[in-house]
Amino acid sequence: MGSDDGFIEIIDVTKAFGPADRRVYALGGVAATIRRGEFFTLLGPSGCGKTTLLRLIAGFELPTSGEIRLDGQEIGHLPPFRRPVNTVFQNYALFPHMTVAQNIGFGLEMLGKPKADIAATVERMLALVKMTDLAGRRTDQLSGGQQQRVALARALAPQPKVLLLDEPLSALDLKLRKEMQVELKRIQLETGITFIFVTHDQEEALTMSDRIAVMSGGKILQIGSPREIYAHPTNRFVADFIGETNFIRARVQGGKAIVGGEVEVPLPAAPAQGEVTLAIRPEHLRLVAKGTAGALTATVGDAVYFGTDSHVHLTLGDGTGIVVRQQTDPDGREGPAPGSVLGVSFPPAAVQVLED
Repeated sequence: MGSDDGFIEIIDVTKAFGPADRRVYALGGVAATIRRGEFFTLLGPSGCGKTTLLRLIAGFELPTSGEIRLDGQEIGHLPPFRRPVNTVFQNYALFPHMTVAQNIGFGLEMLGKPKADIAATVERMLALVKMTDLAGRRTDQLSGGQQQRVALARALAPQPKVLLLDEPLSALDLKLRKEMQVELKRIQLETGITFIFVTHDQEEALTMSDRIAVMSGGKILQIGSPREIYAHPTNRFVADFIGETNFIRARVQGGKAIVGGEVEVPLPAAPAQGEVTLAIRPEHLRLVAKGTAGALTATVGDAVYFGTDSHVHLTLGDGTGIVVRQQTDPDGREGPAPGSVLGVSFPPAAVQVLED
């Protein structure tokens, strides 16, 4: 049996398509360990390989090389029906001529479960997804959010060890999507089943996940908790893809980053010397008076008002554009005037030195 820390092990997995002389790699040497009972998210832009990896775990595709282990068993070449895994698809794939209860019980019937067991499981699943009152309604008479709940209940009914979710919220409107994010996390916690969730939406990943694997170009670039991924990105792609980030060139000398030739930032772990890229989140920057000690000098371009906050766009002396995020003033005062020259300060702890 596998340990909780290595419930699912993806070991140097590659996936190639096409003949040997024109082979295209969708995944190249992917490795990850997923823990028992966690909400694990594969996050990345279209074409990064996240859905391919999900399909490999499900058994809809077979790896070109490498291993996939589930609870200590190598499953990489098993067909889908022999894996303790279920999938919720983007389009839900419900049976429109069946009721909600019939859809939820369908997989159990195919497994030959006794009718009494099926009825008890369906009732439990209806309560879990809060749809008991709609048990007798046909699925083509449901809203998108209700259909999503039915698909989830149907996938959970056979009690799989792992539930795979392929962008299941993408068809919902913004308000419903946010509600379903909360519901999905609640259901995952209540069932204790390992969820592997695929999305390109950074907010979904940050709000729902125990850990996130950020993918690009068929590789996993970083795995960590939402807080780790956001606060401590290891490279420029991750920093740029997760939220908004300012990238500022600096020169390292004597354990300090010299920015714009005017500000020295102490770096606890930095190369001995040379050019580096610093990443600083917009919410960690502060506008101060020009000439303030330790502040960069910048010229205001414009300010974009978002209601809860404003994004002030500025230009540093070397032409680098940066953004400062400011909370909206409760007095309703306007932000700094375009063309004004201000200082921009930040705590050294907010600075990340990135691999280019």
